[in-house]
Amino acid sequence: MEITAAVAEEIGAPLSIETVDLDEPGPGEVRVRLVATGVCHTDAITRDGHLPLPLPGVLGHEGAGVVDAVGDGVTSVEEGDHVVMGWPFCGECRNCLRGEPRYCDQLGPAVAAGVRFTGPLAGTGAYHRADGSHISGHFFGQSSFATYSIALASSLVRVDRDLPLELLGPLACGISTGAGAVLNTARPEPGESIVVFGAGAVGLAAVMAARNTPATTIVAIDLNESRLDLARRYGATHTVLATADDVADSVREACGGDPDYVIECTGVISVVEQAVGLIGMLGTCILVGGAPAGASFEVAHQPALWGTRIVGTLGGSGTSARLIPALIALHAQGRFPFDELVRFYELADVEQAMADSASGEVIKPILRISPV
Repeated sequence: MEITAAVAEEIGAPLSIETVDLDEPGPGEVRVRLVATGVCHTDAITRDGHLPLPLPGVLGHEGAGVVDAVGDGVTSVEEGDHVVMGWPFCGECRNCLRGEPRYCDQLGPAVAAGVRFTGPLAGTGAYHRADGSHISGHFFGQSSFATYSIALASSLVRVDRDLPLELLGPLACGISTGAGAVLNTARPEPGESIVVFGAGAVGLAAVMAARNTPATTIVAIDLNESRLDLARRYGATHTVLATADDVADSVREACGGDPDYVIECTGVISVVEQAVGLIGMLGTCILVGGAPAGASFEVAHQPALWGTRIVGTLGGSGTSARLIPALIALHAQGRFPFDELVRFYELADVEQAMADSASGEVIKPILRISPV
């Protein structure tokens, strides 16, 4: 079938709106009519060559929509179901079987090979131009910058039809990444402290999630005073301007000593090193932000021996099937107001949405694609 998609033609080039041919769903697959999709930093760094999706290709990985058709063997969803499109996973490797599909052994090809990574059609792509030439798709198992998408049924999270579907796509990645870093990775105990570097969509989601835990000190750090105002609104007990000369002293004063958890959401290497430097004995630094390909950071060896932990987290860890419904329920209860972070754009305005996100003009862009 013919669909409309935003195509990244080559590294660094603006996305262009094109007509693309999409195959029918294969075994275990579902075709989803996209209602909306979030725009994430990962889309931008992939367009710019820092994630190795072969180009030309269709980006987008925070999709929400309506099941339009199902392939052979699919019983978990049916036509007309409303779904959020989570990350793909094989379901068979050691990490999938231990309940951590975010760390599927096939994660690399699953998110950025541009073709199917598993099943009887593995190695083939569902996206083509009219002349038959291949276009990479299946980005994070969905390539949601399009009117329709092919996804594995196992990656979909069915949601109630009464929910605002156009709002829910960011729960597939950006918002769940920040929230899951707190709820799944940190899991603070009563009275503990959490420090969040970067008050963008991911960082503010982390602050919101921290407010729903027994942590009693929540410190947000950012370059922008207006973002710090939002952090206080969403649960930060303390805020620190990143340009201040005494960031570390201010954080330790707020925490009454070394913080228990530091969550780094910027991916800026100098900030990563600053975040790691804040943790003391038995402290944990959780790396969330995506740095450019090949970036590295230094850690002082002796302090690292003192029970400190540095851990990365992908997509909030855990499973989409558990985390997304939990965040939806918290939102319905007024305890996780992520809807206040978004601004809506049309698919044709995807480049503007990405630019506004990069400049800080908007916290979380969402592309409207079709009516529910």
